[in-house]
Amino acid sequence: MAFGGKSQYAPLKGFDISGISKKNIVLIIIDGLGYEYLIKHEKRSFLRKNLRGKMTSVFPASTASAMTSFTTGVAPQQHALTGWFMYLKEIGVVFITLPFVSRAGNLKLWKGGIKYQDIYNEKSFFENLKATSISIKHEDIIDSEYSCLVTRGTKKLSFSTLNGFFRQINKALRANNDRKFIFAYWAKFDSICHRKGTNSKETAKHFNELDKKISSLAKHLKNKNAAIIITADHGVIDTKDKKKVIELKNHPKFAETLAMPISGEARVAYCYVRPRKIKQFENYVKTKFKNCCEMHKSEELIKNNYFGLFEPNKKLYERIGDYVLIMKDNYIMKDLVLGEKQNIFIGNHGGMSKEEMFVPLIIVE
Repeated sequence: MAFGGKSQYAPLKGFDISGISKKNIVLIIIDGLGYEYLIKHEKRSFLRKNLRGKMTSVFPASTASAMTSFTTGVAPQQHALTGWFMYLKEIGVVFITLPFVSRAGNLKLWKGGIKYQDIYNEKSFFENLKATSISIKHEDIIDSEYSCLVTRGTKKLSFSTLNGFFRQINKALRANNDRKFIFAYWAKFDSICHRKGTNSKETAKHFNELDKKISSLAKHLKNKNAAIIITADHGVIDTKDKKKVIELKNHPKFAETLAMPISGEARVAYCYVRPRKIKQFENYVKTKFKNCCEMHKSEELIKNNYFGLFEPNKKLYERIGDYVLIMKDNYIMKDLVLGEKQNIFIGNHGGMSKEEMFVPLIIVE
């Protein structure tokens, strides 16, 4: 709204933009930095001192879904990117959403003549902004098929290190005298949480490095007509107990009910069920998995606005299976396809726990 952008979704309640409506705005998205992490672990940090409140992520609380909402202004109900693994009816495969490769074999879809706009056609939020828009992403992803689509209308700056990330933010602000909206994405916090968990020394160390850098940036920008907004795409919940890991190789009677591998996230499983096996599927979940997950018919979740408000994208129905299993507590569900290596992370997301769903709203004016 501060730059003239429009969305069918209402502005965030309680977020008064009057103080920043004429400033340059730097939006820093720290992948995986949940509100609950900030409250529990980092009470004396610069980010905590400037915390204005909490917001909900989208459902599923996934990078693929939430980052697309940041760049479109709409929920998964409209943009229909529904998680890390997603079934594409158009080509009959489960693919990995952001790198745009097949799950089996890691095949690059664009080499087969398939373009990202063939499966995704939402407009970029930046295209209608009355400002110079600049996106800052790691050099490994800034020119990906996905990034090029969702950040259309921006000038692109890349980095390879933490220092480089903040140098590019400063470079963007100095670029010209136009009013600017800077969209800066940092992914490493989430990566460390995946491997080490939210309670690890490695995660705390990296957070402190980020916190100091953002504090220094804020001091540098003081009295320079700039505001910094820091938030996240989702939070992370830890699963250290092996008893909380459901591996489908240990549940052959369940796996045989499925028409294809589960997609979605470890915390939200989209299940495509063989018609003759529906009763077997439902009974297995209600008995063997009753303490592990909630079972929902996928269409009901759309009708009940789990994925967002307003008219759903027609492709959404194809991309969330027949049933959705939402994990309880800190359970996760994992399966494998041929040639795929098993990665069972400590830190996970996608589900509906407060650790995953709530993200911070931090503002430094």
